[in-house]
Amino acid sequence: MRRVGFVVNPIAGMGGRVGLKGTDGKVEEARERGAEQRAPERAREALDGLLAADPDVELLVAGGEMGETIAVDAGFDPDVRTQSSEETSAADTHDAVAAFADAGVDLVLFVGGDGTAVDVAETLDEHGEIPMLGVPAGVKIYSSVFAVSPRAAGRIAATFERTETREVNDIDEEAYRAGEVTSELKGLAEVPVAEELQSSKQLSGGSVETLAAGIAADVEAGTTYVLGPGSTLGAIKRELGFDGSPLGVDVWRADEEGGELLVRDGSADEIEGSLGERNVVMVSPIGGQGFVFGRGNQQLSPAVLRASEIEIVASRAKLDDIGVLRVDTGDGELDEELRGWRKVRIGRVEQRLLEIV
Repeated sequence: MRRVGFVVNPIAGMGGRVGLKGTDGKVEEARERGAEQRAPERAREALDGLLAADPDVELLVAGGEMGETIAVDAGFDPDVRTQSSEETSAADTHDAVAAFADAGVDLVLFVGGDGTAVDVAETLDEHGEIPMLGVPAGVKIYSSVFAVSPRAAGRIAATFERTETREVNDIDEEAYRAGEVTSELKGLAEVPVAEELQSSKQLSGGSVETLAAGIAADVEAGTTYVLGPGSTLGAIKRELGFDGSPLGVDVWRADEEGGELLVRDGSADEIEGSLGERNVVMVSPIGGQGFVFGRGNQQLSPAVLRASEIEIVASRAKLDDIGVLRVDTGDGELDEELRGWRKVRIGRVEQRLLEIV
Protein backbone atom coordinates (compact mmCIF):
# COMPACT_ATOMS: atom_id res chain seq x y z
CA MET A 1 0.00 0.00 0.00
CA ARG A 2 1.41 3.38 -1.00
CA ARG A 3 1.72 5.99 1.75
CA VAL A 4 1.52 9.64 0.71
CA GLY A 5 2.11 12.64 2.95
CA PHE A 6 -0.11 15.56 1.91
CA VAL A 7 0.35 19.19 2.93
CA VAL A 8 -1.32 22.37 1.65
CA ASN A 9 -0.12 25.96 1.82
CA PRO A 10 -3.62 27.48 2.09
CA ILE A 11 -2.53 31.01 1.14
CA ALA A 12 -0.54 30.00 -1.94
CA GLY A 13 -1.62 31.83 -5.08
CA MET A 14 -3.86 34.36 -3.34
CA GLY A 15 -1.86 37.25 -4.76
CA GLY A 16 -2.16 36.13 -8.36
CA ARG A 17 -5.69 37.17 -9.29
CA VAL A 18 -5.29 40.57 -7.59
CA GLY A 19 -2.00 41.41 -9.27
CA LEU A 20 0.44 41.02 -6.35
CA LYS A 21 2.70 38.53 -8.19
CA GLY A 22 3.12 36.50 -5.03
CA THR A 23 1.77 36.18 -1.53
CA ASP A 24 4.93 36.21 0.60
CA GLY A 25 4.39 38.96 3.17
CA LYS A 26 1.32 40.18 1.28
CA VAL A 27 -1.50 38.06 2.70
CA GLU A 28 -3.36 40.92 4.36
CA GLU A 29 -2.99 43.14 1.32
CA ALA A 30 -4.27 40.32 -0.87
CA ARG A 31 -7.32 39.92 1.38
CA GLU A 32 -7.94 43.66 1.35
CA ARG A 33 -7.96 43.52 -2.44
CA GLY A 34 -10.62 40.80 -2.32
CA ALA A 35 -8.36 37.80 -2.97
CA GLU A 36 -9.83 34.36 -2.45
CA GLN A 37 -8.01 31.17 -1.53
CA ARG A 38 -6.96 29.20 -4.57
CA ALA A 39 -4.99 26.36 -3.02
CA PRO A 40 -7.89 24.39 -1.44
CA GLU A 41 -9.62 23.93 -4.79
CA ARG A 42 -6.36 22.87 -6.42
CA ALA A 43 -5.69 20.49 -3.54
CA ARG A 44 -9.11 18.87 -3.93
CA GLU A 45 -8.49 18.31 -7.66
CA ALA A 46 -5.20 16.58 -6.85
CA LEU A 47 -6.82 14.34 -4.24
CA ASP A 48 -9.62 13.43 -6.66
CA GLY A 49 -6.96 12.32 -9.14
CA LEU A 50 -5.07 10.42 -6.43
CA LEU A 51 -8.14 8.56 -5.17
CA ALA A 52 -9.29 7.67 -8.69
CA ALA A 53 -5.87 6.23 -9.53
CA ASP A 54 -5.40 4.35 -6.23
CA PRO A 55 -8.45 3.91 -3.96
CA ASP A 56 -6.28 2.06 -1.42
CA VAL A 57 -3.68 4.79 -0.92
CA GLU A 58 -2.92 5.71 2.71
CA LEU A 59 -2.97 9.46 3.21
CA LEU A 60 -1.06 11.21 5.99
CA VAL A 61 -1.96 14.88 6.40
CA ALA A 62 -1.35 18.07 8.31
CA GLY A 63 -4.27 19.20 10.44
CA GLY A 64 -7.04 21.63 9.51
CA GLU A 65 -6.89 23.60 6.30
CA MET A 66 -3.34 22.43 5.64
CA GLY A 67 -4.68 19.04 4.55
CA GLU A 68 -7.15 17.36 6.90
CA THR A 69 -10.28 19.31 5.92
CA ILE A 70 -9.79 18.85 2.19
CA ALA A 71 -8.87 15.17 2.54
CA VAL A 72 -12.06 14.39 4.48
CA ASP A 73 -14.15 16.28 1.91
CA ALA A 74 -12.50 14.25 -0.85
CA GLY A 75 -13.54 10.97 0.77
CA PHE A 76 -10.35 9.99 2.60
CA ASP A 77 -10.00 8.83 6.18
CA PRO A 78 -6.67 10.60 6.69
CA ASP A 79 -4.03 10.01 9.32
CA VAL A 80 -3.52 13.45 10.90
CA ARG A 81 0.12 13.81 11.91
CA THR A 82 0.41 17.48 12.95
CA GLN A 83 -1.74 20.43 13.93
CA SER A 84 -1.38 23.81 12.25
CA SER A 85 -1.21 27.34 13.60
CA GLU A 86 -4.19 29.65 13.19
CA GLU A 87 -2.07 31.76 10.84
CA THR A 88 -0.23 29.07 8.92
CA SER A 89 3.46 29.51 8.20
CA ALA A 90 6.52 27.83 6.74
CA ALA A 91 7.18 26.33 10.17
CA ASP A 92 3.91 24.40 9.92
CA THR A 93 5.00 23.02 6.56
CA HIS A 94 8.38 21.99 7.99
CA ASP A 95 6.69 20.24 10.93
CA ALA A 96 4.26 18.35 8.71
CA VAL A 97 6.90 17.19 6.23
CA ALA A 98 9.22 16.08 9.05
CA ALA A 99 6.36 14.06 10.56
CA PHE A 100 5.64 12.44 7.20
CA ALA A 101 9.31 11.55 6.77
CA ASP A 102 9.48 10.04 10.26
CA ALA A 103 6.42 7.93 9.38
CA GLY A 104 8.16 6.53 6.31
CA VAL A 105 5.96 7.90 3.54
CA ASP A 106 6.68 6.98 -0.09
CA LEU A 107 6.09 10.55 -1.31
CA VAL A 108 5.32 14.04 -0.05
CA LEU A 109 2.61 15.65 -2.17
CA PHE A 110 2.45 19.39 -1.50
CA VAL A 111 0.20 22.18 -2.71
CA GLY A 112 1.74 25.61 -3.24
CA GLY A 113 4.35 27.47 -5.24
CA ASP A 114 8.12 27.76 -5.31
CA GLY A 115 8.34 29.03 -1.72
CA THR A 116 6.50 25.95 -0.47
CA ALA A 117 8.69 23.75 -2.67
CA VAL A 118 11.78 25.18 -0.99
CA ASP A 119 10.31 24.54 2.48
CA VAL A 120 9.49 20.92 1.59
CA ALA A 121 12.85 20.26 -0.07
CA GLU A 122 14.84 21.72 2.83
CA THR A 123 13.00 19.51 5.30
CA LEU A 124 13.32 16.36 3.22
CA ASP A 125 17.03 17.04 2.78
CA GLU A 126 17.35 16.31 6.50
CA HIS A 127 15.51 12.98 6.19
CA GLY A 128 17.10 11.08 3.33
CA GLU A 129 15.85 10.73 -0.24
CA ILE A 130 12.07 10.76 0.12
CA PRO A 131 10.59 12.04 -3.17
CA MET A 132 8.36 15.09 -3.42
CA LEU A 133 5.84 16.32 -5.98
CA GLY A 134 4.17 19.71 -6.29
CA VAL A 135 0.55 20.56 -7.05
CA PRO A 136 0.79 23.96 -8.80
CA ALA A 137 -1.11 26.57 -6.80
CA GLY A 138 1.28 29.49 -6.30
CA VAL A 139 1.98 32.55 -8.42
CA LYS A 140 5.67 31.70 -8.84
CA ILE A 141 6.19 28.20 -10.19
CA TYR A 142 9.68 28.14 -11.65
CA SER A 143 10.81 24.79 -10.21
CA SER A 144 10.73 21.51 -12.09
CA VAL A 145 9.22 19.59 -9.16
CA PHE A 146 5.62 20.39 -10.14
CA ALA A 147 3.14 18.44 -12.20
CA VAL A 148 1.55 20.32 -15.09
CA SER A 149 -1.88 20.27 -13.37
CA PRO A 150 -3.43 19.24 -10.04
CA ARG A 151 -5.08 16.10 -11.42
CA ALA A 152 -1.85 15.08 -13.09
CA ALA A 153 -0.12 15.41 -9.71
CA GLY A 154 -2.64 13.05 -8.14
CA ARG A 155 -2.24 10.47 -10.89
CA ILE A 156 1.56 10.63 -10.73
CA ALA A 157 1.57 10.29 -6.93
CA ALA A 158 -0.45 7.10 -7.23
CA THR A 159 1.34 5.44 -10.13
CA PHE A 160 5.02 6.48 -10.30
CA GLU A 161 7.66 3.77 -10.30
CA ARG A 162 10.95 5.66 -10.48
CA THR A 163 12.37 9.01 -9.37
CA GLU A 164 14.94 11.42 -10.72
CA THR A 165 16.76 14.47 -9.41
CA ARG A 166 15.19 17.81 -10.30
CA GLU A 167 15.74 21.48 -9.49
CA VAL A 168 14.03 23.54 -6.81
CA ASN A 169 14.16 27.22 -7.80
CA ASP A 170 12.79 30.43 -6.33
CA ILE A 171 12.98 34.16 -6.92
CA ASP A 172 12.94 37.25 -4.71
CA GLU A 173 9.33 38.46 -4.71
CA GLU A 174 10.21 42.08 -3.91
CA ALA A 175 12.62 42.19 -6.85
CA TYR A 176 10.00 40.38 -8.94
CA ARG A 177 7.40 43.06 -8.16
CA ALA A 178 9.96 45.70 -9.15
CA GLY A 179 10.40 44.06 -12.53
CA GLU A 180 13.56 42.02 -11.98
CA VAL A 181 13.46 38.26 -12.46
CA THR A 182 16.40 36.28 -11.16
CA SER A 183 15.81 32.59 -10.67
CA GLU A 184 18.05 31.05 -8.01
CA LEU A 185 18.72 27.36 -7.53
CA LYS A 186 17.67 26.55 -3.98
CA GLY A 187 18.27 22.83 -3.97
CA LEU A 188 17.79 19.45 -5.62
CA ALA A 189 15.03 16.97 -4.89
CA GLU A 190 13.96 13.48 -5.86
CA VAL A 191 10.80 13.67 -7.98
CA PRO A 192 8.72 10.96 -9.70
CA VAL A 193 9.57 10.28 -13.33
CA ALA A 194 6.56 11.22 -15.44
CA GLU A 195 5.71 12.95 -18.71
CA GLU A 196 3.32 15.37 -17.01
CA LEU A 197 5.99 17.29 -15.13
CA GLN A 198 6.94 20.84 -16.01
CA SER A 199 10.44 22.00 -16.86
CA SER A 200 12.42 24.65 -15.05
CA LYS A 201 11.67 28.20 -16.13
CA GLN A 202 14.23 29.34 -18.68
CA LEU A 203 15.09 33.02 -18.55
CA SER A 204 16.60 33.35 -21.99
CA GLY A 205 14.86 34.56 -25.11
CA GLY A 206 15.37 35.71 -28.69
CA SER A 207 14.97 38.96 -30.58
CA VAL A 208 11.38 40.20 -30.68
CA GLU A 209 11.75 43.60 -32.37
CA THR A 210 10.31 42.45 -35.70
CA LEU A 211 7.47 40.65 -33.95
CA ALA A 212 6.61 43.73 -31.89
CA ALA A 213 6.68 46.01 -34.94
CA GLY A 214 4.36 43.69 -36.85
CA ILE A 215 1.84 43.54 -34.03
CA ALA A 216 1.86 47.32 -33.56
CA ALA A 217 1.20 47.77 -37.27
CA ASP A 218 -1.80 45.45 -37.14
CA VAL A 219 -3.72 46.85 -34.16
CA GLU A 220 -7.31 47.84 -34.93
CA ALA A 221 -9.02 50.95 -33.61
CA GLY A 222 -11.72 50.18 -31.05
CA THR A 223 -10.13 46.90 -30.00
CA THR A 224 -9.08 46.40 -26.40
CA TYR A 225 -5.77 44.58 -25.99
CA VAL A 226 -5.02 42.74 -22.74
CA LEU A 227 -1.26 42.30 -22.66
CA GLY A 228 0.33 39.74 -20.37
CA PRO A 229 3.67 39.81 -18.55
CA GLY A 230 7.13 38.97 -19.81
CA SER A 231 9.91 40.38 -21.95
CA THR A 232 8.24 39.54 -25.27
CA LEU A 233 5.09 41.43 -24.32
CA GLY A 234 7.27 44.17 -22.85
CA ALA A 235 8.75 44.80 -26.30
CA ILE A 236 5.24 44.93 -27.78
CA LYS A 237 4.08 47.41 -25.13
CA ARG A 238 7.03 49.68 -25.88
CA GLU A 239 6.27 49.49 -29.60
CA LEU A 240 2.68 50.50 -28.87
CA GLY A 241 4.05 53.56 -27.10
CA PHE A 242 3.48 53.00 -23.41
CA ASP A 243 5.44 51.94 -20.35
CA GLY A 244 3.76 48.73 -19.30
CA SER A 245 4.19 46.59 -16.24
CA PRO A 246 7.00 44.10 -16.94
CA LEU A 247 5.48 41.39 -14.76
CA GLY A 248 1.83 42.43 -14.64
CA VAL A 249 -1.10 42.56 -17.05
CA ASP A 250 -1.91 45.83 -18.85
CA VAL A 251 -5.00 46.84 -20.80
CA TRP A 252 -4.62 49.15 -23.82
CA ARG A 253 -7.32 50.27 -26.25
CA ALA A 254 -6.42 51.27 -29.79
CA ASP A 255 -7.98 54.35 -31.37
CA GLU A 256 -7.55 56.36 -34.57
CA GLU A 257 -4.75 58.44 -33.06
CA GLY A 258 -2.85 55.63 -31.39
CA GLY A 259 -4.23 54.26 -28.18
CA GLU A 260 -4.91 54.68 -24.48
CA LEU A 261 -3.60 52.75 -21.51
CA LEU A 262 -6.69 51.82 -19.50
CA VAL A 263 -5.17 49.63 -16.78
CA ARG A 264 -1.56 49.11 -15.75
CA ASP A 265 -0.67 46.07 -13.67
CA GLY A 266 -4.32 45.23 -13.16
CA SER A 267 -6.14 42.70 -11.03
CA ALA A 268 -8.63 40.27 -12.54
CA ASP A 269 -11.56 42.52 -11.60
CA GLU A 270 -9.88 45.63 -13.00
CA ILE A 271 -9.09 43.88 -16.26
CA GLU A 272 -12.60 42.49 -16.63
CA GLY A 273 -14.10 45.91 -15.90
CA SER A 274 -12.06 47.54 -18.68
CA LEU A 275 -13.05 45.17 -21.49
CA GLY A 276 -14.81 46.53 -24.55
CA GLU A 277 -16.84 45.14 -27.43
CA ARG A 278 -13.87 43.34 -29.00
CA ASN A 279 -11.02 42.15 -26.80
CA VAL A 280 -7.74 40.40 -27.56
CA VAL A 281 -5.69 38.72 -24.84
CA MET A 282 -2.06 38.57 -25.94
CA VAL A 283 0.33 36.25 -24.11
CA SER A 284 3.68 34.56 -24.59
CA PRO A 285 4.49 31.05 -23.33
CA ILE A 286 6.96 30.61 -20.49
CA GLY A 287 10.30 29.52 -21.90
CA GLY A 288 11.09 25.86 -21.37
CA GLN A 289 7.64 25.11 -19.89
CA GLY A 290 5.18 26.16 -22.57
CA PHE A 291 2.51 27.49 -20.20
CA VAL A 292 0.45 30.30 -21.69
CA PHE A 293 -2.07 30.57 -18.84
CA GLY A 294 -1.83 29.74 -15.13
CA ARG A 295 1.80 30.59 -14.45
CA GLY A 296 2.48 34.16 -13.38
CA ASN A 297 -0.59 35.57 -15.14
CA GLN A 298 -3.51 34.44 -12.97
CA GLN A 299 -4.96 37.94 -13.40
CA LEU A 300 -6.15 36.60 -16.74
CA SER A 301 -9.15 34.96 -15.13
CA PRO A 302 -11.52 32.54 -16.89
CA ALA A 303 -14.05 35.38 -17.19
CA VAL A 304 -11.52 37.57 -19.00
CA LEU A 305 -10.45 34.73 -21.29
CA ARG A 306 -14.01 33.77 -22.20
CA ALA A 307 -14.73 37.38 -23.21
CA SER A 308 -11.66 37.66 -25.44
CA GLU A 309 -9.90 36.38 -28.50
CA ILE A 310 -6.50 34.90 -27.71
CA GLU A 311 -3.27 35.61 -29.55
CA ILE A 312 -0.08 33.77 -28.61
CA VAL A 313 3.24 35.37 -29.51
CA ALA A 314 6.83 34.22 -29.03
CA SER A 315 10.32 34.58 -30.38
CA ARG A 316 11.65 31.83 -32.61
CA ALA A 317 14.33 31.04 -30.03
CA LYS A 318 11.74 30.47 -27.31
CA LEU A 319 9.68 28.10 -29.44
CA ASP A 320 12.75 26.07 -30.33
CA ASP A 321 12.79 24.88 -26.70
CA ILE A 322 9.04 24.22 -26.41
CA GLY A 323 7.46 21.07 -27.82
CA VAL A 324 3.88 21.81 -26.77
CA LEU A 325 1.87 24.56 -25.09
CA ARG A 326 0.02 24.11 -21.80
CA VAL A 327 -2.82 25.83 -19.95
CA ASP A 328 -3.88 25.69 -16.31
CA THR A 329 -6.56 28.37 -15.86
CA GLY A 330 -8.20 26.81 -12.81
CA ASP A 331 -11.32 26.10 -14.91
CA GLY A 332 -11.27 22.55 -16.29
CA GLU A 333 -13.92 23.20 -18.94
CA LEU A 334 -12.06 26.25 -20.22
CA ASP A 335 -8.78 24.33 -20.30
CA GLU A 336 -10.46 21.72 -22.47
CA GLU A 337 -11.87 24.37 -24.80
CA LEU A 338 -8.41 25.91 -25.22
CA ARG A 339 -6.69 22.64 -26.10
CA GLY A 340 -5.82 21.88 -29.69
CA TRP A 341 -3.60 23.34 -32.38
CA ARG A 342 -2.90 27.07 -32.15
CA LYS A 343 -1.11 29.56 -34.34
CA VAL A 344 1.77 31.27 -32.57
CA ARG A 345 2.98 34.50 -34.11
CA ILE A 346 6.77 34.59 -34.27
CA GLY A 347 7.49 37.54 -36.60
CA ARG A 348 6.00 40.38 -38.59
CA VAL A 349 3.85 37.93 -40.55
CA GLU A 350 5.33 34.51 -39.75
CA GLN A 351 3.38 32.00 -37.68
CA ARG A 352 4.03 28.52 -36.33
CA LEU A 353 1.53 25.84 -35.31
CA LEU A 354 1.86 24.44 -31.81
CA GLU A 355 -0.52 22.26 -29.85
CA ILE A 356 -2.03 23.09 -26.47
CA VAL A 357 -2.17 19.76 -24.65
